[in-house]
Amino acid sequence: MHAKLVTGAMLIAMSALLQPASAAPDWQTIAKALGKSGTETPGGVYRVGLPRTDLTVSLDGISLKPGFALGGWIAFEPMRKQAMVMGDIVLTQDEVNPVMKKLEEGGIEITAVHNHLLRAEPMTLYMHVFGQGDPVTLATALHAGLALSKTPMGGDAQPQASAQQIGFDAAGVDQTMGYEGKANGAVYQFTIPRAEPVEENGMEVPAAMGSAIAINFQSTGGGKAAITGDFVLTAKEVNPVINAMQDNGIEITALHSHMLDEKPRLFFMHFWANDDAQKLAKGLRAALDKVAVKKS
Repeated sequence: MHAKLVTGAMLIAMSALLQPASAAPDWQTIAKALGKSGTETPGGVYRVGLPRTDLTVSLDGISLKPGFALGGWIAFEPMRKQAMVMGDIVLTQDEVNPVMKKLEEGGIEITAVHNHLLRAEPMTLYMHVFGQGDPVTLATALHAGLALSKTPMGGDAQPQASAQQIGFDAAGVDQTMGYEGKANGAVYQFTIPRAEPVEENGMEVPAAMGSAIAINFQSTGGGKAAITGDFVLTAKEVNPVINAMQDNGIEITALHSHMLDEKPRLFFMHFWANDDAQKLAKGLRAALDKVAVKKS
């Protein structure tokens, strides 16, 4: 009898292990709690765009599109019945401390606050956040923090790509870069994952949650473009990339962390230039050659 009981218990345990993973959270409920809807990526991450369309920011006389340098976001990754949330919130200087205090009160961790650009007017700052737990609770806390900023909520889940002309030879840029970009309105964007997985608190951090290199082009006329974004680098890659960028006329505008417990340890390098789009693509390709990235 005892053997049968043990066998039965083992079968129950094995049955539980063989059950499919719990379903993804109810994203509609989370969107309601956050106050804005997003989209689910093929990898199961729910990402909500938070572009600061309310701000008019210029740099070296160039008006920056929200999707180019002012595109905040929040992303949820399911972890059984809970979720991991990460994000990058764009804030004005006076919004930083009220938002930070409210997020901390709601159990959201602040993992970085810093600039991405130099000389931008008005100055914008970028607050990186992290949380784990019940996704609705996390979304509610994020909503309370965002409410103390003027971040636009509601509207489309994310800016829709349009037929608007990019303003430079995008196909030529793709060929030089060795990757295919995507048009998001007037901004041409590249997302280039690192070769090895990135983990935070034992969970893999997919590209949709900020572990990939991001490069944005915005036309400035006459075949020229402004570029910005961030390279995601290990320690040994930092200075080779700086040298490659500077050798090609690309300015380094920030170097810092975005996360606290990531593996491997990573550094995020932001950059800026305004020049011939093909010339800049060659410079970016030279920098990418110094980084362990996934091949296109």
